[in-house]
Amino acid sequence: MAFWDKIRETPAGAEPRGVLGWLHVALVPLTLTAFVGLWALVVRVLEYPAFILPAPDRVWVRFLVLAGDGTLGRHTLVTVGEVLAGLALGTTVALVLGFVLSRSRALERLVAPYLVASQAIPVVAIAPLLVIWFGAGATSKVLLSAMIVFFPILVSTVAGLRGSDPDLDDLMRSYQATRWQTFAKLHLPTALPMIVAGVKVGATLSVIGAVVGELAGSDRGLGFLVKQGQGIYDTALMFVAVIMLVVIAMALYGFVTLLERPLLAWRD
Repeated sequence: MAFWDKIRETPAGAEPRGVLGWLHVALVPLTLTAFVGLWALVVRVLEYPAFILPAPDRVWVRFLVLAGDGTLGRHTLVTVGEVLAGLALGTTVALVLGFVLSRSRALERLVAPYLVASQAIPVVAIAPLLVIWFGAGATSKVLLSAMIVFFPILVSTVAGLRGSDPDLDDLMRSYQATRWQTFAKLHLPTALPMIVAGVKVGATLSVIGAVVGELAGSDRGLGFLVKQGQGIYDTALMFVAVIMLVVIAMALYGFVTLLERPLLAWRD
């Protein structure tokens, strides 16, 4: 059987096996290697100065220096703490409020305009205000991260909790199920795919919130390193900080993806 015939016969959502499995595993490092090679080629051919676009080897050397003296680890831990706290706070508030709004359409009509209006405020505009109100410490960054995480998870929660089949609701009532039993056995399992999808989005956005807060006012964190690199034209430092932010976002997304399988195992 031809290789591409095997691809077409792979069921949607199934884990690739054999040659397809190895191709799936190797795809990310191959594309990453190609990207780094293209980056190095562009720098060499166009002869960009290091303060505009540093070569990959310069970024790697800068990474080793920062990792060796502990600077990178110290600032990374600060940002990770802010991101995790903001994600936890934003997710908790969104889940609780999402449950309340899904039970009351009148309350949703009352609150929805204010929630939508809050999303029209640019994050970079409100970040300096939070720094003024709550100081340049971790609190303002956690709040900003929670604010940016809150809305997508809230929308996913409300949509998921209202997505159950009305016939199944009637069936639960016919069995005289309590409200809690209906929620635990029907509404929550039905909503979980939507909620997990919202948390995936929120996990990546939480990094943005924390970094914007650090850029607005902080003396530590990866956002501070970006700002410091900008001030002294150390572009390699900025690249190292940005790459670490990407790693954090990907790690959070991967962690939520790992949780998705056991949480949604009932669908199989």
